[in-house]
Amino acid sequence: MSISGLDSIINRMQYLDRQFDVLNNAFNNISGENDAFNVSNAHEVPDKNSFQTILNAKELIKEAENEDSYLNIDSFYETNNVQRSGKITSRDEINELIEQYSRKYGLDSDFVKAVIKQESGFNEKATSKCGAMGLMQLMPGTAKALSVNDPYNARDNIEGGVKYLKSLMDRFGGDMKLALAAYNAGPNAVKKYNGIPPYNETQNYVKNIMLMYEKVQNGGEL
Repeated sequence: MSISGLDSIINRMQYLDRQFDVLNNAFNNISGENDAFNVSNAHEVPDKNSFQTILNAKELIKEAENEDSYLNIDSFYETNNVQRSGKITSRDEINELIEQYSRKYGLDSDFVKAVIKQESGFNEKATSKCGAMGLMQLMPGTAKALSVNDPYNARDNIEGGVKYLKSLMDRFGGDMKLALAAYNAGPNAVKKYNGIPPYNETQNYVKNIMLMYEKVQNGGEL
């Protein structure tokens, strides 16, 4: 699959993730669980307190699920005829895999470690609320595009994530911050804003990883 095709999938996943946040916060607001409607990307959602916004978000989620069955984790494994890995990988083994695939794709292993720390806390069985999987939090559609057979397998996940991160580094001229922003918010968002998008989540994501990267570069541990 071409990089443009992969970008399209990533952007779709990131947009869907934001819609889940909108839907969740809107329901909380209506039920009185929150004193105020607070979502980091609310600037993208008009009339954020209206019931129509909730319906629109639900329709977007339903539409995306119909278009891409790989949004569903169970569907991903069934379609690819693989079983989820039950193996627990030690931190030393994870570090070895990071070194291996960082060398293979030409990335700084400390940079990759910082990304994994932010994404999953080195938990290879981590699953986000929107279905991102494993150490580098690959969405089912992304995993398929990267030919990752088992996103909960540390080796498969790290190779797929590093491969994609390298493609973003190449696309954005080796700029770590822009590559990170694209990993979090999608390449088209970085292109649209000609830099790190004005999303609180993305800006904090980039800041946190760069601080962790600097820490490791100075001899610290994650």
